Amino acid sequence: MTNIAVTDARRAVMSSPLGFMEAVFTDRGLAQLSFRDGSTTTVPLPSGSTDNGALQMEETLSSELESYFAGDLKSFSVPLDLRGSDFQLRVWDRLQEIPFGSTTSYGLIAQQLGDPKSVRAVARANALNPVAILVPCHRVIGRDGSLTGYAGGLWRKRRLLLLEATGVIEETQASLFTD
Repeated sequence: MTNIAVTDARRAVMSSPLGFMEAVFTDRGLAQLSFRDGSTTTVPLPSGSTDNGALQMEETLSSELESYFAGDLKSFSVPLDLRGSDFQLRVWDRLQEIPFGSTTSYGLIAQQLGDPKSVRAVARANALNPVAILVPCHRVIGRDGSLTGYAGGLWRKRRLLLLEATGVIEETQASLFTD
């Protein structure tokens, strides 16, 4: 289901039920996982070579994504190499604490970070999340339960939430969510 085509020492393109994804690895871990339709940003990476650990991480990620999309995997073991401001890193760490199948709001994350007025900054950090799915920004919805922005597109966000709620990625009913 998920196939890897290595495009250079650090990048791999994978197919998924939601379209092609590009993974970028450093020697420390996965630095970027994004959908390849132009709706995401690219993370600047340091120069230098990767070792065989990157190939092993690619294989692990491929296997884990396949299990995730089959509805069988709820957490990932691939190490991450996230790069951002201190605030962004705090938001991305908090996103990783959102339980599989659960959702939260930008406002609640801002409160949990100790600054209820930072809702817009939390939303911006969420939008700049470089690692889709593993750093589950798709689990953040509007305060009123509506689906809000997602770099991969709202249709993908809807299907990811559906997968986590039902174990099935295909939409089988009109809608479980309000737009």
